[in-house]
Amino acid sequence: MSVIAIGSDHAGYVLKSAVADWLKEAGHEVLDLGTNGGESVDYPDFGRAVGEAVASGRAEKGVVVCGSGIGISIAANRVKGARAALCMNGLMARLSRQHNDANILALGERLIGIETARDCLNEFLNTPFEGGRHQRRVDKLSA
Repeated sequence: MSVIAIGSDHAGYVLKSAVADWLKEAGHEVLDLGTNGGESVDYPDFGRAVGEAVASGRAEKGVVVCGSGIGISIAANRVKGARAALCMNGLMARLSRQHNDANILALGERLIGIETARDCLNEFLNTPFEGGRHQRRVDKLSA
């Protein structure tokens, strides 16, 4: 399997912990970049850390979680080569991979339930990038 980097702030810690368990159960190596509890921390630090791990190749993909998923996805996307997609359902996660070659899944712990989060993760990990007409668009994201 592959190395998956994960990170969250305090508002995403519970869901991040569940994601780590799911990834390990599926045979992935988890690179946990924090946070490690419910004490208040700043989401940009953890979004950037996951973005850097993915963009550098230390991890094949990443998962970031905060209360809404918005702030931490913005932070991850500031790293060149990181393509974080905030997903609220499995279809969004599937399309983020098929059409956008997303390499980081962003989730909002306060906005989605545990089963929806698991569906998003499964779709994200098991859907390949289609390439073709989508490749030139993804190339423009990195230009």
